[in-house]
Amino acid sequence: MKFTHGETNTLLKNSEALESIARDRTRTNLLWPLERQAIAFWVQRIPSWISSDMLTAIGFLGNLLVFVSYLLAAYIHPYYLLLGVAGFLTCWFGDSLDGRIAYYRNKPRKWYGFSLDIIIDWIGIILIGLGYIIYAEGIWELLGYGFVVLYGWEMIIALIRYRITGKYSIDSGPLGPTEVRIVLSAILVAEVIFHGSIQYSAAAISVILLIVNITDTGKLLKTADAKDVTERKQLHPKEND
Repeated sequence: MKFTHGETNTLLKNSEALESIARDRTRTNLLWPLERQAIAFWVQRIPSWISSDMLTAIGFLGNLLVFVSYLLAAYIHPYYLLLGVAGFLTCWFGDSLDGRIAYYRNKPRKWYGFSLDIIIDWIGIILIGLGYIIYAEGIWELLGYGFVVLYGWEMIIALIRYRITGKYSIDSGPLGPTEVRIVLSAILVAEVIFHGSIQYSAAAISVILLIVNITDTGKLLKTADAKDVTERKQLHPKEND
């Protein structure tokens, strides 16, 4: 099969984009193969005047839109929760592309981008949890607080793992931020169709996050213990004789 000059250039650009967006990032989430293709598509088409910081701002606006959707749903009509779906999509777009486009343009700011992402992600999680608290009623409000705490726990695990291993991963096995956003979007849609279902969905999400966090904490402690043993052997080699 022969390719035209234009098709060859397109293949080379796609290959370059795929390589650049995978740089300095280990991903294990279920949807990464599809997500990788989508990111490679967009980094080649976003106008040059749109910077990484602007994409970070777009991602933050997505989280803000999720918060507003809860607010409108609580005081006007539950149908406004569908705005939250658009918010999660907007958040994915900005959050997934801000760092990757910097690598694609060969203008990475590794530590600046890392620091900004963590801060913006944390503020976004707080907004989502606060929005749920405003929308929920009675004791169910506590699930919003629980979601923030549990997600924060997972973020801490990721940061400590990075400190110990030097490898940063935002995924927990097959689950990553993209999968979480899809699940949360599905929960919002279900709440519009079956009013009151969000309470039970939020409880299920909290239980799943708790199990994942406990599992990841155990793995992290084993990794930390193994590094302690290795460093001890390096510092005191005679003790191993």
